[in-house]
Amino acid sequence: MTGAIPIRRNAKDPAYLVTLKAYVAEVLRRHDLLFYPEGGRSYSGELKSPKTGLLHAALNSGTPGLVIVPTAISYDLVLEDHILSRQRVKRRQRPFAREFAEMVRYAVGYRSRAFVTFGRPIPLDGWEAESRRDVMELGKLTTASIGKLVKVLPTSVIATAMRPSVTRRDLEDRADAIIETLRAVGANLGVSSGRQAVEEAAEPLEARGIIVYDGGRFRVRDRNVLRYYARAIEHLLTSGSARTH
Repeated sequence: MTGAIPIRRNAKDPAYLVTLKAYVAEVLRRHDLLFYPEGGRSYSGELKSPKTGLLHAALNSGTPGLVIVPTAISYDLVLEDHILSRQRVKRRQRPFAREFAEMVRYAVGYRSRAFVTFGRPIPLDGWEAESRRDVMELGKLTTASIGKLVKVLPTSVIATAMRPSVTRRDLEDRADAIIETLRAVGANLGVSSGRQAVEEAAEPLEARGIIVYDGGRFRVRDRNVLRYYARAIEHLLTSGSARTH
């Protein structure tokens, strides 16, 4: 119905692994295959290390002219942000019914944009499926390419620039400095100034109970969720002076 391939995580059965690789090879002969190299959601908000199972299956398929098209998906706001950030801190998952009820609560008034960015194709010719080093290097190259494509959005900039308590002017100045750092490394910017970042991000972050504006100052209400959004662009920041967490 969905075209999704069910994957048994941590499966060790040789028959299953051989069948999965054969199935992936058959799919690639007829269709494109969309998969998430990280293998699951990020509970911290940061880019995770790649899983190489499907990459190895693709290399092993022997399909001529095969390429990987790096793709990055970025959101202003993530519906389950509170749930994901809490799971990272608590290191345990709550019953699904409770998580679903909380997600519904945060869905009230929820609005977000999604940005999908495609990068330069990576040809698979010359990479050896039998070489573990090649498979690992291909995984790293794919992840690095995706990381460069991540759309830098106002919520991530403000989450990175935010202090426990800060005036609007100081927050704009800190956001300007971060944007300049990101511009210097060729980041995929979706915001051009600190003022724009504050104007577009402050209200939705406040509506979700992550920050609050009180007495002429922005204050942090939920540090864990704020860090979740900040980590989305952490890999792009090369200057330690631009980081606040």
